[in-house]
Amino acid sequence: MATDRTGKPETDRDKVVELAISQIERQFGKGAIMRLGERGARGIAGIPTSSLSV
Repeated sequence: MATDRTGKPETDRDKVVELAISQIERQFGKGAIMRLGERGARGIAGIPTSSLSV
């Protein structure tokens, strides 16, 4: 049986969640979905326009 980061055995639910996350990342790219608190915010390039309607 596999273990998680804390050394506790993974449940079937954890395995299914990991599989779903890996499929989403494969289809949409890294950072498309992540667990809460897993990583900091990613820097995203943008163009400052000072316009609220844009």
